[in-house]
Amino acid sequence: MALWSNMMLAISGIFIGSCLSESPSKVRLVGGAHRCEGRVEVERDGMWGTVCDDGWDKKDAAVVCRELNCGAPKQTPRGASYKPPAPEEQSVLIQGVACSGMEDTLSQCSHDEDVFNCPHEEDAGVLCENIGVPSIPENVRLVDGLERCQGRVEVLHQGQWSSVCKAGWNLQASKVVCRQLGCGRALRTHRCCDKMTQGKGPIWTGRMSCSGQEANLKKCPLSALENNCTHNEDTWMECEDPFELRLVGGDNPCSGRLEVLHKGTWGSVCDDSWGEKEDQVVCKQLGCGKSLLPSSRARKSYGPGVGRIWLDDVNCSGEEQSLETCRHRLWGYHDCTHKEDVAVICSEQYPGL
Repeated sequence: MALWSNMMLAISGIFIGSCLSESPSKVRLVGGAHRCEGRVEVERDGMWGTVCDDGWDKKDAAVVCRELNCGAPKQTPRGASYKPPAPEEQSVLIQGVACSGMEDTLSQCSHDEDVFNCPHEEDAGVLCENIGVPSIPENVRLVDGLERCQGRVEVLHQGQWSSVCKAGWNLQASKVVCRQLGCGRALRTHRCCDKMTQGKGPIWTGRMSCSGQEANLKKCPLSALENNCTHNEDTWMECEDPFELRLVGGDNPCSGRLEVLHKGTWGSVCDDSWGEKEDQVVCKQLGCGKSLLPSSRARKSYGPGVGRIWLDDVNCSGEEQSLETCRHRLWGYHDCTHKEDVAVICSEQYPGL
């Protein structure tokens, strides 16, 4: 009887022990051109590991493609062919996978979790028939431009930086990127211009349907891009410096000649069409209270400026929170001299008081 009890405890211990370590519960494809191609990885206890390709075939690949909503399997390429390769310290979690091809998830297939003699050179890979819905980009950056707020668009997904196809991009998406990067307004978006500035890695195949008001790309609706893009269609975009203005030459930050920042250079504003409503918007934007004197009288106190004249024919309703939203000519277009520079005197001496 004692022997029987000990055997039952031992058996119970085996089952209890097997429940303490979670079975792998899959799945993602890493290193491919899109989320439906790449090296197969499964998750166990919060860690991602690879799958040994011993016995791996299209039935197994079919389950992976189904689980990821990627259509039918096309190929079972070597997982080691996808770059960057799996790091040496990453575990190979399962081998000997044997699916019927009808399972909904890879975890439902027969497999062996006691992996032996299976290096990363034998990692399993999958290429599915369609790209499905691409993964949401984790981050975004602009590269190869002359400055931080200009360059080829790259998004980070599945741990890789990938170029973005122009067919899935528009000015609204560029506006979101400029806002997300703290780069002001979007100026334009177009295809990448030459071989030197084209990407050389994977191409992200998402289509962004942004309104332009989102705080970041994660908030934009996302769909699959049907085009087979090449690096000739990489997206290039430019942002403008954040709209800034200042009053210079006065006794305090709330009085002086008005200057605005454009393309990294401060320049004057012409007083054609300028009036009290425009004065009030400037004082409001700077947190300087209300306008005290008409610009024509204030100008005499500070004299003409030098350098660029950026804005002319500015027309505000007075309700705007920023001079940026008032109507005006294109930047740099004017028929003025510095004798017509706008100056403003506000009621407060220091912003916010």
